[in-house]
Amino acid sequence: MIALSSECLLFQLASGECVPCLAEMISVEVTGADAGLLDPDVLRHAAASVFHYFKEDLARESVTVGEFAGALEKVLRCLGITLCGGPTSAPPPPDILEADLDRMTREAGDSLELFFFPRLRDALRAQLRRSPRLLRFHGLRGCVKQLAGARRWSRRCEAIQDQIIGYLRGCLVAEPEQKECALVVE
Repeated sequence: MIALSSECLLFQLASGECVPCLAEMISVEVTGADAGLLDPDVLRHAAASVFHYFKEDLARESVTVGEFAGALEKVLRCLGITLCGGPTSAPPPPDILEADLDRMTREAGDSLELFFFPRLRDALRAQLRRSPRLLRFHGLRGCVKQLAGARRWSRRCEAIQDQIIGYLRGCLVAEPEQKECALVVE
């Protein structure tokens, strides 16, 4: 028997077969008239978040394709994307709160990382006090490039990106006000 990587999640197909998969291996294909309107990065990040949810948060080793698809559809609906009818044009409901990481970095000035992470935690706490169902932090790419002092994406940028996402996850779990709040970082 071959040992699977600890980062794998087994997908159970309708035929009963199990297929090992890493988060990077998941691809989402949306067809139809509005398929071109969806940002592929948003779909990729949503799928990776659902993978992380099953693997890390629920500590599951396997998941059916139907369970995964249902969870992904729920996440996309929270983001204002309805797969059967295209993206919604209505503004997000009040239980979806947003924060701009790029703006937070610009406001930090020259001190950058020294004040960025404490401000990030304060912003998360302030949003959680309003009991949202979903917290969406956007502007990650610009924020990371500013913190790294980079014009182009680099390995240092990837490391900082991972650090910010990990920090936000850790802060969310540590807060007593989290009450089933989902976190999206894009």
